[in-house]
Amino acid sequence: MGLLRNSLCAMALSLFATSPGNSATLVEPTLHLKPQAAEGGGRVALTLDACGGKTDTRILSALVDNRIPATIFVTGIWLKHNAAAVEIMRAHPDLFELENHGGRHIPAVDTPRKIYGISSAGSPDAVQAEVESGAAALASAGGPAPKWFRGATAEYSPSAIAMIRKLGFKIAGFSVNGDGGSLLGAKETARRIGAAKDGDVIIAHINQPSHAAGEGVVQGLLALKQKGMTFVRLDDADDIGNDGTTE
Repeated sequence: MGLLRNSLCAMALSLFATSPGNSATLVEPTLHLKPQAAEGGGRVALTLDACGGKTDTRILSALVDNRIPATIFVTGIWLKHNAAAVEIMRAHPDLFELENHGGRHIPAVDTPRKIYGISSAGSPDAVQAEVESGAAALASAGGPAPKWFRGATAEYSPSAIAMIRKLGFKIAGFSVNGDGGSLLGAKETARRIGAAKDGDVIIAHINQPSHAAGEGVVQGLLALKQKGMTFVRLDDADDIGNDGTTE
């Protein structure tokens, strides 16, 4: 069961698509930062999902050592088993913003279906429970209350988006899929992240320490830093999301 659970997040943003019948009415929101008017390399937001499993200390150490801010989307599952990583993040409030990835890493889709092989919440009540249990887990871990939500698989039913917004959360889409659900190799991951432009919101994963993608995440981030790119957390920038996710 542990191995299966750890693999679910890796599947969630893989390169493989769901069947047309399963994906026709779902939304995968995008998110951008407002472009930076000043000169320089521009701004990007790094968002990292911690779905379950362990912590990729290669990424965490690189963020701390290189002073790279990041927004970390954590599940209740991950919080239970990664107290040491949470302590490091809480010790650097200028770098890390912890946000809601759900209580049990269940897709925020309010009809029964499978998304990337993962069963959806399946009802409005179950979507609400997933969102609220994730927020409660973060509250129990201490620190500020979350303002953002990202569901498992990053796909939503439109009605679930409306519900999540009514619960008071912005929904975090992205514009650069950095690691393909942590299933890409180091070279391709580094290429994707290193190619990010001003205003991009990057998604990658920090919960798969045995995957080659983690090495690529570090390489890509350092390449962006060398180019003069500024990293910001979601709460520190003006965001533009589609499909009613932020407005």
